[in-house]
Amino acid sequence: MTIRAATLFTFLSAFCTAATAQVAAPVETPLFAKDVAAGKLSPVSARLPQNPRIVRLEYPGWHGGTMRVVFGRSKDTRIMVVYGYARLMTYDAKYQLQPDILAGVDVQQGRVFTLRLREGHRWSDGTPFTSEDFRYWWEDVANHKKLSPLGAPKQMVIAGELAKFEVIDDHTVRFSWNSPNPHFLPALASATPLYIYRPAHYLKQFHTDYADAEKLAAMVKQSGRRNWAALHNRRDNQYKNDNPKLPTLQPWVLRTKPPAQRFIFERNPYYHRIDQNGRQLPYADRVAMSVAAAGVIPLKTGAGESDFQARGIAFNNYTFLKEAEKRENFRVHLWQTAKGAHLALFPNMNVKDDVWRKLMRDVKFRRALSLAINRHEINQVIYYGLALEGQNTVLPQSPLYKKEYRDAWARFDLKQANELLDGLGLTERDSRGVRLLPDGRPMEIIVETAGEDTEQTDVLELIHDSWLTAGIKLFTRPSQREVFRNRIFAGETLVSIWSGHEFGLPNANTIPKEFAPTDQLQLQWPKWGQFFQTRARAGERPSDGYALELLKLNRAWGYARSNAERRDIWERMLEINADQIYSIGLVGAVPQPIVVNRNLRNVPEKGIFNWNPGAHFGVYMPDTFWFDNVDRRQANR
Repeated sequence: MTIRAATLFTFLSAFCTAATAQVAAPVETPLFAKDVAAGKLSPVSARLPQNPRIVRLEYPGWHGGTMRVVFGRSKDTRIMVVYGYARLMTYDAKYQLQPDILAGVDVQQGRVFTLRLREGHRWSDGTPFTSEDFRYWWEDVANHKKLSPLGAPKQMVIAGELAKFEVIDDHTVRFSWNSPNPHFLPALASATPLYIYRPAHYLKQFHTDYADAEKLAAMVKQSGRRNWAALHNRRDNQYKNDNPKLPTLQPWVLRTKPPAQRFIFERNPYYHRIDQNGRQLPYADRVAMSVAAAGVIPLKTGAGESDFQARGIAFNNYTFLKEAEKRENFRVHLWQTAKGAHLALFPNMNVKDDVWRKLMRDVKFRRALSLAINRHEINQVIYYGLALEGQNTVLPQSPLYKKEYRDAWARFDLKQANELLDGLGLTERDSRGVRLLPDGRPMEIIVETAGEDTEQTDVLELIHDSWLTAGIKLFTRPSQREVFRNRIFAGETLVSIWSGHEFGLPNANTIPKEFAPTDQLQLQWPKWGQFFQTRARAGERPSDGYALELLKLNRAWGYARSNAERRDIWERMLEINADQIYSIGLVGAVPQPIVVNRNLRNVPEKGIFNWNPGAHFGVYMPDTFWFDNVDRRQANR
């Protein structure tokens, strides 16, 4: 595999170059041996691409077995797309970008991207994966008004210019812009990736430009969807992973139709990765995903019903799991987390209530809320003193870290908090000592949670006491995650609690968009983020001067010509976020328990558990996890 990269972006030039190496002849997978012998399936040498991705492992493994995991909802079938982490581009364990599904990418001036596919690569149903799958997405999905009414994804539009798309040949496509696009390749490697291809051979049957009109009308009627576009979008959801008939490039293929309480994912016969011994990955034949209530996941994990588990368990489960480790066949590791804050409060700058919105947009009020929090108490009581106290910013391991960012307005200072609140004219109190708003209502803040565990409510109970001393009454409202987010988006929520910035270990070449209002899912300014995300088609234009400066800086980063210039932009963005306290960090660097079956190999004892970049287990390649127990490998074969 040869990778060529010529670009003015340092992080793109970090691609490695590896000559095609000699490996052992392909080894047939025992699970498929009977089908191959019967002529129902081609031998592995014909199923692999001509130039498969070779994964060289310190401990190469053996085929077989079923890995068990436990998740909280049927819709968590999508997590197998995250863990599987087959992407056009991927991050490795050091967060360097590299081709994966792609054989290579040529980058010119950071604006012309020529993507080269692996010849002979096939979808999970055996159909060739070619440039037609990219053309179909670009012309018939992304730029089709019925299927994409808002137009192509934002990563495909730079400075108002839509990408130019070209098919070079069956295995080569090109996307180009007149301006550099530093967001393109990282988007392809995301935990929730930008899919710029589709299984055209499957989806054309649902597309009005290709399907027989009568057959399509009948399918629409049978599905109960309102039109062909709704049916097409329902069948086409590679990330949600809820359609067993949708061909995939992931290591395991969904075999169970939702909804269900147990889902089976079976190995993809045409997967593109092999180890140095010629064994096609994944090693495990199947993944079995059981669905359980959120509060039950730690119990099932502690009973040995999961082979690798992190989702659904938290640091407060660690003591219980370590006790269970003595009885069950698993080990508990503690991985580092990489979020800017493990937990943070998000004052909603877009709340509908006029009085509250004015307060939330006043930096003195946000600073008062932050100063009235005893982070040391939270750390000692909830996290045994192992967490990092402070704001929602970069972690000490980041080359961009400055102590003043984390310490900004983070000391416990009730005197100054009260002075700031008094200075805002909030001097009147009721008989309980609760301050009164300008319109006479008591200053009662409902902090909303996703209600998925008790950790957040335990932390909020501690904040309740110190806020009350500052004259603020705190209430907690749990709800389901979808309801939680929708209330925030609609401006119904005053303050929410969630994890902080997704990646707290950036360098100057990391995209800084998390620190500017660029996404509706940023809970402190959802409507401002939506405005940017939809290119002004929805949401609200930011009215805060510093938020507007952050947007300008985020854009300037994309045009920066040097590492020093990008670093200067990062530092200014971090300074603004630290001073303006758009989110209120509580603690960070809380260890994440990782439970691993003692017989499962290639799961690191130490790792970083992060959503994006990282895809949780994804960067550690779960397709390389294998059982060193023969009975586990041969079970259900």
